[in-house]
Amino acid sequence: MKGSDFVKIAFIRPSMFGETSKDAMMPIVFSIIKPLTPADVEIFFYDERIEQIPELNVDVVAMSVETFSAKRAYRLTEKYKKEGKKVIMGGFHPTMLPNECLKYGADSVIVGEAEDTWIQVIEDLKKKKLQKKYVSKNNCNMRNIEYDYSIFDGKKYNNIGLVQFSRGCKFNCDFCSIHAFYKNSIRTRSIEDIIVEIKNIKQKNIFFIDDNLFSDETKAKELFEALIPLKKRWFCQISIDIAKNKNLLKLMKKSGCLLVLIGFESLNIENLKQMGKGANIQSKDYKKVIKNVYDTGIMIYGTFVVGYDFDTKDSVKELVKFAIENKFAVANFNPLMPMPGTALYDRLKKEKKLTFDDWWINDNYRYGDAMLIPKSMTPEELKDACKEARYTFNSYKNIFKRLMNLKANSRSFINAVLFLTVNIISRKEIMTKQGRKLGGSDEININ
Repeated sequence: MKGSDFVKIAFIRPSMFGETSKDAMMPIVFSIIKPLTPADVEIFFYDERIEQIPELNVDVVAMSVETFSAKRAYRLTEKYKKEGKKVIMGGFHPTMLPNECLKYGADSVIVGEAEDTWIQVIEDLKKKKLQKKYVSKNNCNMRNIEYDYSIFDGKKYNNIGLVQFSRGCKFNCDFCSIHAFYKNSIRTRSIEDIIVEIKNIKQKNIFFIDDNLFSDETKAKELFEALIPLKKRWFCQISIDIAKNKNLLKLMKKSGCLLVLIGFESLNIENLKQMGKGANIQSKDYKKVIKNVYDTGIMIYGTFVVGYDFDTKDSVKELVKFAIENKFAVANFNPLMPMPGTALYDRLKKEKKLTFDDWWINDNYRYGDAMLIPKSMTPEELKDACKEARYTFNSYKNIFKRLMNLKANSRSFINAVLFLTVNIISRKEIMTKQGRKLGGSDEININ
């Protein structure tokens, strides 16, 4: 570093394959870190999912790393370490596997949230006393968080503004990494602060990145009431139990909701029991749930996971048939993903049912491969079943068939445009990613 207190930092969001994609959204964590960074620290931001990273004339590289981008992050780290730069990693993957990140070259790892650690990191950098680990208490008051979206100026993301109302989820599903990261903590921002923020967001379309917007239902209702005058269009993730509440759905629609992401996950009750989806079991009449949502004119993005004990090749075909017949705007059919730090990963590792203990860095793993040995299929059959499900659902024939949902997908011109835009992007990304090796080529491509 130049001098005792002058620091240049490049923030980087690595991609999965070292290439750009069409479905990247703003990594909101950097809008939080920017206002936490002192004015005498010069910062730069690059997102490899939408741009190539230039050669960096900085002292420090700070990366936000997801498990699917870990291999790429380690390759970038190797390059930057050779150049004499310090490398700091944070995000879900470093939080779950900090020692692995240190093993692959990180000088320091932020475990958990950055709000109560980043300022200390900067102070230690200036003193040249960077610690190996900075462990968050994960209890920051969300009412004190400041977001500075100017860090994304000039970046070509999808024209969707991102907003965070809450952190955490009231459920603890077997496969989910959210509870592993936030534990039992559920926190929300003040309605006043978030409304001011949304007013200042230039985009007409807003996506609430909350893992479950209804972790606090009372506050969620207050939020929807406050959104009505803003005339924004918005999307979110909700738990299936909320879809039984017709009045709440009407309020959501009135406040501008166009689409909700719902984790249906499985049509088999035994699978739902195994994954700990109690809300889905209680709302097992999926037809009623779907009708309630469509009656308000809201579109559905349905997600499914495949690989639990009662899944078969034929049951996967039933999932696709179900999603097409119910004309979901979008649907994901993912092979069960044991993410490090989750109860699922620990259980499968103990049972010796993982295809790779470290699939995220294993050279034999390809995107879409089975990460486990399922009970009622072979790993190859699981991979092929999910691939076929994705390709079938996203065929042009079925995209057109699903568009003909007059209650939701074609209810209005705006709905139809959103439907077609999302499906074109989704189809392209599915075809592009399937079978790809994580981390990109062995050569790091830097401008």
